[in-house]
Amino acid sequence: MASPVDPNDVLMTGENSFIRLSRDGGKTLADRASHWRVLWCAAGSGHALFLKSELTDGKARVYGDNPAVARWLQKSIEALLFPEFADTGLPIIGAEFSRGGDARSSAFETITSASDRIRMTWWDTIEPFVLTMAPGTNGRPIGVFSTFFPARSAQLELNGRFATAQVWAEQRGDRQGSSACLAWSETWVKPRG
Repeated sequence: MASPVDPNDVLMTGENSFIRLSRDGGKTLADRASHWRVLWCAAGSGHALFLKSELTDGKARVYGDNPAVARWLQKSIEALLFPEFADTGLPIIGAEFSRGGDARSSAFETITSASDRIRMTWWDTIEPFVLTMAPGTNGRPIGVFSTFFPARSAQLELNGRFATAQVWAEQRGDRQGSSACLAWSETWVKPRG
């Protein structure tokens, strides 16, 4: 009988919902927002938002409510996902994070700092699926298991200004996905030892 326990060590568990917007169907990105809700990792728990957008004049920003968690994410995971977000020279802008809504209608994350208010919104989600990528998949030394709720529509707002590029469809294995997903129940793993 196969073991019901994944053989890897847990790096982090929580969420990593994202919005990526493009004017040319994903060939180039106009906006990239990676929102993390960390329930547990080596640095504790907390939230972080990594943002690079036309709304930020193409400059990367990091918002967080626990700097140790944001730096841990940069070094452990974002370095593999989007190296520009892994720059530990970027200041961590203190922020408060809140969520609302529901994947069946619309869901949103609000990030508020002393100078900025960011709202990420997803709606018109399609059938959810579980993404399973063991360590070594796509050349990454770590793996991830996540429940994706792909959204056909998403919106990124910064201080009352809205990103104007669009979500695009992405195929993930045999499932229909998109460039804007609520990624809940997400666990990142690394090989034991």
